[in-house]
Order: sequence, then C-alpha cells, then structure tokens
Amino acid sequence: MNKTLIRGARVLGGESADVLIDGDTIARVGPGIEAGDATVVEAAGRVLLPGLVDLHTHLREPGREDSETVLTGTRAAAKGGYTAVHAMANTFPVADTAGVVEQVWRLGRESGYCDVQPVGAVTVGLEGKKLAELGAMHDSAAAVKVFSDDGKCVDDAVIMRRALEYVKAFGGVVAQHAQEPRLTEGAQMNEGIVSAELGLGGWPAVAEESVIARDVLLAAHVGSRLHVCHVSTAGSVEIVRWAKSKGWDVTAEVTPHHLLLTDELVRGYDPVYKVNPPLRTEADVRALRAGLADGTIDCVATDHAPHPQEDKDCEWAAAAMGMVGLETALSVVQHAMVDTGLLDWAGVAERMSFRPARIGRLEGHGRPVAAGEPANLTLLDPGYRGTVDPAGFASRSRNTPYRGLDLPGRVTHTFLRGRATLVDGTLA
Repeated sequence: MNKTLIRGARVLGGESADVLIDGDTIARVGPGIEAGDATVVEAAGRVLLPGLVDLHTHLREPGREDSETVLTGTRAAAKGGYTAVHAMANTFPVADTAGVVEQVWRLGRESGYCDVQPVGAVTVGLEGKKLAELGAMHDSAAAVKVFSDDGKCVDDAVIMRRALEYVKAFGGVVAQHAQEPRLTEGAQMNEGIVSAELGLGGWPAVAEESVIARDVLLAAHVGSRLHVCHVSTAGSVEIVRWAKSKGWDVTAEVTPHHLLLTDELVRGYDPVYKVNPPLRTEADVRALRAGLADGTIDCVATDHAPHPQEDKDCEWAAAAMGMVGLETALSVVQHAMVDTGLLDWAGVAERMSFRPARIGRLEGHGRPVAAGEPANLTLLDPGYRGTVDPAGFASRSRNTPYRGLDLPGRVTHTFLRGRATLVDGTLA
C-alpha cells in the first residue's frame, strides 16, 4: 500500500500538522510524524481541506461529448480539488432510467479522477408531465438519492408534490431549478436597469422567488427534503431563511459566479456571461455572500456547464446559457468569501465539502481530516495569485467568465482515497 506524508499543512486553515496517508485512509494527524517509506509532500503555508464535493455538475455524457465527457469533466474536477461530483440529468438520453444513471456511474468509476454520483431526472424526459423511475434509479447500482430536472423547472405543483412524497420513502431529495416558465418567456438576462438599457428580455427575480416560496410550503406539507439549486436573488435568500426558521428540511446552494459577477458585465453583449439563472445586481451579490456566511445558504455548487465554442461564439440571443466552473470555484470562493473576511477555511470546508456531502448523503466524502477517515483531501496554496487562462483547463470547454482575471489560490494536490489525482498542479 502506498504511503504519503503531507508535512506541515494548515489543517482547515488552523494549526500546522503532518498528515500520514496509508493506502486509502488517513493513518495519523499530528506534529512530527516520521516519514519512513512514505512519499513526502512539503506543505508549509498551504491549507489542507477535505476533498471538495459538488452537488451540481453537468458532465454532458451521454449525448454531448463535444462539450464534455465524464473523463474530461472529472479531470477538471480533480484540478479544482474535487473528489466527488453529482452529475446532472439533462443528458441525451435523459438520465431518467436506471440504465442511464448506471452508465454515468460506471463511466465515473472508470475515470478514476473523482467519484461521480448521478442525479436522476424528476420527470420523464425533463418534460414535467410524468414522474420518472425514481425508485428504480434509487435501487440501481448508482443508488441515486438526488433528483432534479435542472435546466427546467418542475412547475406543476401536483407533480412536484408527488416527487417530494415519493423520495421521502427512501430519504431522497428533490433539487429544484426555480424558474417560473411563463414569467421568463424570451428572457435573456436579469430584469432591471441594465436589461432596459440594452433592450434585452428581462428575467425577473420573482420568477425564481415564487417557485421557491411554493416549494418550501410543499416540502413542509409533505415532510420531505427540498434542495434549491443556484439561488441568485436577495429575495430567494430571505425565503430560504424563513423556511429554515420554521424548521423545515430545506437546503440551498449558490454558485461561485453568483457570488462575484453582476449583470453590469452583460453590457458588452459577450455571451460568456449568459447563464441560467442570470447574473443579478450588486445588491443580490451582497445578499448571497451574507446568506452563505450565516448558513442560510448551505453550500457552494459550481453548476459547471460546458459548451463548445460554436454555442457561445455567436450573437447573444442565440448563445447557450452556462459557464464552466470546476477548475476556478475554490479560487473564486477564496476571493469573494475568505479574502473579504466573510468565511475562514473551516467555513469553506463546511460549505464545499461537509454540507454538500450530507445533502447528497454521499458516503466516504465530506469527512473530517482525522485518523481513520477516508483519505479524500485537497491541498491549496492560498498565497498564489495567477491569471485565469482557459487554454490550460482540463475541461473540454473553455466558456469561463474569468478569462484574464487575477484570482488567488491554487490547488496543488488532490487525493482520492489516498491516490494522488493531482500533483503540484498537474494531473496524475
């Protein structure tokens, strides 16, 4: 069995310690551990975190391998410090049967760069009309626990109630893409001053907030678990905060780009900034950061949405929505939350590893950095500053909004069950 000694790392940003990995397990944590026959990683000044977990990743396979595959997506995840990702269901064919989710799960196992947990569709074909095979997907080898029609909203209240009732039987969770379709017909960006000046169809905040308000009430009525995908408005934060104050089993996520970018960037009509939900206002960004800091928003999820160049390098109205995010997420969170004093590194571990693993009920991930725990770990150099260059991405797509932006932090090593998938910033 291989051994690795991580020497002098700041565990969760705290005191420096040595961490000995023996095989797939953390053997010891403490000062002055002898290296013996272990490979030594000198980590003075670096931060050691539990392996990151993403609740919201689009890997595109099967069906859109021109934009991403499970292999390229998991390589991107390893570069970003992730040891587990949840693969969304909007593939071709849709992941609405046991057969498709098992295919994605097996492809993840074959990749070897991070664990892939498929997310099952709520409705057949993401059409919002008939429940998909939720039980069969849960009982499959993939053991699906999270269900979402992400990319489309389950806007029928009866279908949403039935889904919540169904997953309650096995402790699953419905992850809702909150977008009232009739309020967003023809919408191109956030509804506000900028959309009015640019003459682009507006996407009102109420289109998100009204669905969240309905769904937290449904979840409370049923006594089931609801997760709100990519919260983007100040009003949404307040609704989730209210639901939690009632003791309801509601969780929520925010993306890195909604923590940093605003709709002012759309003024240049660059489709790289076209995303669903849209970039909002500076006031919304402040509210999202505050909600993440105080725990109203449970976790950061990338909504990694790769697209080939031809789907983005076109006029705004015809461009696809979405941004890649796995390889830059930790740097953006450091910039927006840590360097601003809103979170410490232990708080980052809570929101990017512990909580998403709990929400997804993902075994072996989101565990403490302690003896006897699985060696799923991320080592970060927080003092590094560099310019984002998508030419160096492991993802098959390059649609990043951070091109040319100076961001802090660099993941140097990622360990999946003790095996290094990233060494000194290079994929193993």
